[in-house]
Amino acid sequence: MRKPRDYDAELKALEDKARELKTRKVQQLGELVIATGADALTADELAGALVALAETKDAGKREAWARRGAAFFQGRPRRSAPASDRDTGGAPTQPDSAQPASGATGAA
Repeated sequence: MRKPRDYDAELKALEDKARELKTRKVQQLGELVIATGADALTADELAGALVALAETKDAGKREAWARRGAAFFQGRPRRSAPASDRDTGGAPTQPDSAQPASGATGAA
C-alpha cells in the first residue's frame, strides 16, 4: 500500500524555498548596489535612476548599458567604490555587509 502524500508539508517546503529565493535575490541586489558604488546615492536618487532605466524602450541604450554592465563584471572597474571595502567585489565576500548597508542606504 502506498503512503499518502502530505500536501501541506510539500506546500510549506515550496513556500520556504520561494522565501529563500526572494531573500537571496534581495541580498544580491543590495550587493550589486554596493559593488557599483551606487550606495553613495540617496534612496530617492537611486529609485529615480532605476525607474528611468526601466522605462527606457530604446534598444540601443539598453544594449550599451548591457555592454557596460558586462565590462563591469569582467573588469571590475571601481571608479566610485572604495577599493579597501571591496577587494574582490564578488558576491560571496559581502554577505555580512549587504544587510547593514541596505539599511543604511534606505536611511540615506
